[in-house]
Amino acid sequence: MGTRGVIYVHSALPAICPHVEWAISGVLGVRVSLSWTAQPAAPGQLRAEATWVGERGTGAKLAAALRSWAMLRFEVTEDPSVGQDGERICHLPGRGIWRAKTSANGDVLIGEDQIRSLMVQHPSAESLRHALEVALGTDIDGELENFRSAGEGSAVTWLHQVG
Repeated sequence: MGTRGVIYVHSALPAICPHVEWAISGVLGVRVSLSWTAQPAAPGQLRAEATWVGERGTGAKLAAALRSWAMLRFEVTEDPSVGQDGERICHLPGRGIWRAKTSANGDVLIGEDQIRSLMVQHPSAESLRHALEVALGTDIDGELENFRSAGEGSAVTWLHQVG
């Protein structure tokens, strides 16, 4: 069953841009050439985004291939498909990977068992509020927002997985 998603490379040093393309190419099985533009939120760095089409789980494979570069700031989404929620995976320098399931409209989903566990682990209202914000990726979104808005109106490349 196929799906699609988007790769947002929010900031990358120019020297690693070819490596990013090679990593994506290795996952998708096709040669990838992204349209790189300056990232105003990080002077001297570049940004690119690409829409991809592939099998379920491709988003996770793309994120795993890209996380090797510690200074790379990226986000990979995978749209929901029949019988499977969507997913958003983000990587921020110095913070590692953050990953969450998403609904059809892109909202982060927190499962019932996860909420119950958080309620047990965080009995005070303030502690629970903080734990829910972490689970929702509030701090991740806050850090990425300047990088996202700096890319509005940029070109998007379409990529298709060989299959």
